[in-house]
Amino acid sequence: MNEHEVKKLWDENAKAWTILARKGYDFYRDYVNTPAFLRILGNIRGIKGLDIGCGEGHNTRKISEKGAVMTGIDISEKFIKYAQQKENKHPLHIKYILASGVNLPFADETFDFCVAIMSLMDMMNHEEGISEAHRVLKKKGIFQLSITHPCFQTPKWQWLYNEKQEKMALACGDYFKKLNGKIDEWIFGSAPQDLRARFNKFKIPCFTRTLSSWLNTLIKRGFTLEQFDEPYADEETLKKFPKLADTKIIAYFLIVRCRKG
Repeated sequence: MNEHEVKKLWDENAKAWTILARKGYDFYRDYVNTPAFLRILGNIRGIKGLDIGCGEGHNTRKISEKGAVMTGIDISEKFIKYAQQKENKHPLHIKYILASGVNLPFADETFDFCVAIMSLMDMMNHEEGISEAHRVLKKKGIFQLSITHPCFQTPKWQWLYNEKQEKMALACGDYFKKLNGKIDEWIFGSAPQDLRARFNKFKIPCFTRTLSSWLNTLIKRGFTLEQFDEPYADEETLKKFPKLADTKIIAYFLIVRCRKG
């Protein structure tokens, strides 16, 4: 699989993804991953940030609302279109640019911080994406990323259920098997069936790496690791959304905060 094919898939996903996510059906993002990510990101008021793989701009807007001066890039022209439409309607002074995460169109040391929220694991060359983030960061700048947890989102996995048909554990396999663009098809399960039926399933290219590969790449590219998180739904959230109970059985996400030396 090449980058053109990856771009084509995300262009095809963009409309359904944007509609369903903006209707509030991306539960795991909205109530687990994003709140933890923003908490760890800390005070960013008045500084310049880059969102690498911004999609339709949801998290870019969240970060902008914390006071940062934001730029968002994405490989998908359609995602950038939807993000810009939202910006035109509700201006936050975010600049959206069509660009690849492995070839950022910015000078060295342009940004105070970079984020890559659930995007790096979908890139063919995550090493180059990490190198580019390092290049455009100012000295001592923060790079924070979230990815699907490599220890649990393995090429082979299956839920195990108890006698009440409740999720009990996850069987994982082929952890060291490298997928290079295998297509995974799914759609937001929280959306009503009649709404899901209106759209084709997302087609997501999978590029698997081990946990050690991710962390060693960050270190090799010049980052100092500072903080990690594996977020899960708190009790208040679980009362509202019981289906998120599986976030306390396994870690769906890994958040890493690191700093340029």
